[in-house]
Amino acid sequence: MPKAALYQTLGSIILLAVLVIQPAHAGGEVGDHVNHLSDNLENYAEEVVWLIDKIDDIVERYEKDGASAAHPEEVVDHWEAVNFHAAIESNFVPAYASIWQGLYGLKGSIEKDSSLDIVRQEQENLEQALWQSLGAVRLAAQFQDRGLLENVALRQGAPSNSFEVLEEIAMHLDRVVAKYAEQLNEEAVTIVHDTYLNLFEGVEGELITQDADLVEALERDFNVTLPLAIQNNTGVDSVRGVVVDMQDKIGMAISLLQQANKTKKSVF
Repeated sequence: MPKAALYQTLGSIILLAVLVIQPAHAGGEVGDHVNHLSDNLENYAEEVVWLIDKIDDIVERYEKDGASAAHPEEVVDHWEAVNFHAAIESNFVPAYASIWQGLYGLKGSIEKDSSLDIVRQEQENLEQALWQSLGAVRLAAQFQDRGLLENVALRQGAPSNSFEVLEEIAMHLDRVVAKYAEQLNEEAVTIVHDTYLNLFEGVEGELITQDADLVEALERDFNVTLPLAIQNNTGVDSVRGVVVDMQDKIGMAISLLQQANKTKKSVF
């Protein structure tokens, strides 16, 4: 199934949440709280309220005394100080990227001395991203309670087949958007190159026999389209668009391999 279609339902969000658990985090080592989401939901909710209050303080200082008094850099500092930071990065990377987009959108609008209407709109965008992310974590907690989410510390080992490789590639592409949203462009490009060399090249031969044009298109995306979008700083929405298009192609590749596998089994 194309990756873009997975975002259309709430149930699909949970499926993605199961798939995107990652052990490395920008704000430091992840705490064990992410393996006990239900026990920490109240704390996460309190942190979101605290963050929104802090953001409102920054905007009010901007309205009253201007950018220098607002200290917009505190937007990022506050976000990185809370446990919710690791909870959302561990469970739903696309939402994590949206939060970073909101953080820098607000920070940048204040630093540019934008009108208060623009700053308030950026504030609203960020607050919506935070509430949506809290909802994603609540849903992930329900699945964790049912034993359907793996313990973060237990997610180890390389993919064992081509389907798992392609699924991991899709996850890595989500992290590219997240790192770009964090303004870690070099790290984002490194993830692109490493994913191509260490994962995609391993399944190229198998895919070429199914659809050589699809493989060529993905090679161009990995080596030209996506790196250039990052290096040229085309914006989070643009980079996300390239990634979603690539994930659609990855979904097509998975379907092709599934069909080939069925055909092979029917022959034997």
